Amino acid sequence: MRLVIQRVSKASVEIEGKVNGKIDEGFMLLVGITNDDNKEVVEKMADKLINLRIFEDENEKLNLSLMDVKGEILSISQFTLYANCKKGRRPSFLDAAKPDLSKPLYEYFNEYLEKKGVHVETGIFGAMMNVSLINEGPTTIILDSKEIL
Repeated sequence: MRLVIQRVSKASVEIEGKVNGKIDEGFMLLVGITNDDNKEVVEKMADKLINLRIFEDENEKLNLSLMDVKGEILSISQFTLYANCKKGRRPSFLDAAKPDLSKPLYEYFNEYLEKKGVHVETGIFGAMMNVSLINEGPTTIILDSKEIL
């Protein structure tokens, strides 16, 4: 599983000209699922995510987590996070899980975050989406399950 985490003051996603999800302070996530992911991986990644201390405290130190600031999440499914560009000019997406695996895991990820007390907004799995955000910092972090599990 791979997450691109952007700390935002606001973010939204439009699908066919209509806002589907919108948040204020929190994370705008791009969420990629690979072939060997499962619920255990999803839970560990979600727990790591919500406890990352990447919000500033009163001393402007990155000491606060999403849970500390009561932040929200805009979660966007993104199979292209598993693009392999080693050969040729066209990326290969063989490492990205097919929808029959990735969609249920993506949905489980969002449900798990909600159970942990985080408000989650989403796009629509597989839809063409336009994402807008204000990245604070800018702060952008890539979290890969192969590096933390």
